Parts: sequence; C-alpha cells; structure tokens
Amino acid sequence: MWLITYQKISLNSDFSKLYNEFLWEDICLSSIEEGIAALRNGKFVLVHDDKGREDEIDMVIAAEHVRPLHVTTMRNDAGGLLCVAIANEITVKLGLVYMQEIMQSLSNINPIFSKLSLGKSPYGDNPSFSIAVNHRDTYTGITDIDRALTISRLAEVCKKIDSGGIEEFANNFRAPGHVPILIASKGLLQRRTGHTELCVYLTQMAGLIPVVAICEMLDSTTYRALSASKAKRYADKAAIPLLEANQLKKIMMERLDTSN
Repeated sequence: MWLITYQKISLNSDFSKLYNEFLWEDICLSSIEEGIAALRNGKFVLVHDDKGREDEIDMVIAAEHVRPLHVTTMRNDAGGLLCVAIANEITVKLGLVYMQEIMQSLSNINPIFSKLSLGKSPYGDNPSFSIAVNHRDTYTGITDIDRALTISRLAEVCKKIDSGGIEEFANNFRAPGHVPILIASKGLLQRRTGHTELCVYLTQMAGLIPVVAICEMLDSTTYRALSASKAKRYADKAAIPLLEANQLKKIMMERLDTSN
C-alpha cells in the first residue's frame, strides 16, 4: 500500500530518487551471463545506469536482431526515445560527430546554436546524440517496420565497416530521419557510464556487432522513469534479465587489472 501511495502522490523528484535508491538495495538482479545469453538469442535486456546519474532503466536489444515486433514492444512497454548506440571506433570511420559539435560549428551562421549547445546535462554528461537517420527503403521512417529496417541495416553497415560499409551508409541512408544515433565514448566505461556505453560494452561482451537499440522505460502513473520495483516486476513477468551498471563496471575494472 505504501508503494502504491508513493507512486500516485509523490511529486518530489529528490524524494523519488531517495526511495528508488532504497529499492535498488533489495532488488535481485540477473547475472551478466543471463544478459549476454539473452542478447545473443535476440531477446531484450533491461539495464539500469546508476542511482547517481540518470537513474533510469533502458530496454535493450542487439540491433542485428531487431524486427518490427521488437520496435512495437519498445514503443508500448518502454515508451521512451528509441535510439541506436554505436561503438566509437565505428562512428569515427563513418565520419559521425556529436550533435553538440555540429551545432557549435554552426554558431557563425546563428549564434543561438552556440548557446543551445553549451553546458552539460543536469547529471553531468555531455549528450551522446549524433544525427538521426532513415534507411532509403523506408517510407515515412517512423513506423515499426520502417524503424526496424533502419536499425537492422545500420547493424549490417557496422558489421562490414571495413569492407564497403562506409559507402553503403552514405548511399543507402538519409538524414534527418527517425532513428537517432548515439556515439559511445572512446574507452567506453572508462570515460562515461551512460546507457550508450553500458549497452555497447554488453554487446561486445556477447561477441555481437557493437550496435544496440535502446529505449528508456517510462511510467504512465508517476509520469517519470519507471521505478526499480516496477521494472523488476516487468522483468520477472516477461522473463527479461535486469542488470545494473555496477555489474558491468566491476567486470571492466577486473579486466583492466588483469591486463595491467
């Protein structure tokens, strides 16, 4: 009853974060192995970034496995912005840059662009957004069929990045479009611990193309990010692994210690 009351009447974002932090201490998380197995099998994983960061949970799936039904599920069950996160070394070869840098470069045309792109987010990071694209075989670009096509074809481009992928990207995609691209930071979790980096790192651990579709899970009752308890209930009901950032960061640190 307390949880239901909280979810209905709490309008204090600071209190929301404190309560969500308390919940995470009692959440039974899935193992990294379960998350890797799910991604390899074309299934979803839920990933929580960090209590001191966005404190959000994203629905995640490897881009190479995305089909229209997956887009439908993310649209209905998650409800946030559906994006595609790509490893930094691939985006460099594609010539992609951060949207923030594009806007700053346009400040000589309109000074407002410079002001709009100044500063970091409230949680301390620079945004990882680049351009948004559609595949040229799509129509409007926004339907589940169209977005699934764009996402899966992006994965194909990235898979053959050194054997025609760059030309294919230039010839077969157009911008602006309906699938925002996120650029993972160089060094991934050593530099930034957003969903972009966490999820690209997870695909690398799974031996998949480091391109991943992600979408924030939102709550239509509280009008905020989905709480830890609701995410856990959804994960259990849908048989989807639920992971937390610290699990991935721990593995990264262990690997760095071993390599040194």
